[in-house]
Amino acid sequence: MSETPKTGPEAIESWHAHVYFDAQTAAPARDLYARIQAAFPAAEMGRFHEKPVGPHPMWSYQVAFAPDLLASLLPWLTLNRGGLDVFMHPNTGDGMADHRDHVVFLGKSYALKLSIFDG
Repeated sequence: MSETPKTGPEAIESWHAHVYFDAQTAAPARDLYARIQAAFPAAEMGRFHEKPVGPHPMWSYQVAFAPDLLASLLPWLTLNRGGLDVFMHPNTGDGMADHRDHVVFLGKSYALKLSIFDG
């Protein structure tokens, strides 16, 4: 008997928000990092990458969080991102779909380097 793929919220193991910045917006990005950390201590704050990393075409840092934080973190970021662009996606175990089909952009959207998910 084959298992039916999960398509509801139970398929989401966790979430990632990637805050995009560049040399001109690094200071506001660091300020936002500190404010996220203070407002959401259960979120796991990633390192600052001052170069494109993985599929991300911009400098970025990651905010990893459990599904139960989405309802508060998403609106908070929407109102407090200070003009920075944020790429958000669930983690379901399908990296390609999570970065291509199941995405949320706050601000400007970017084309990701999805070839890293090939083969």
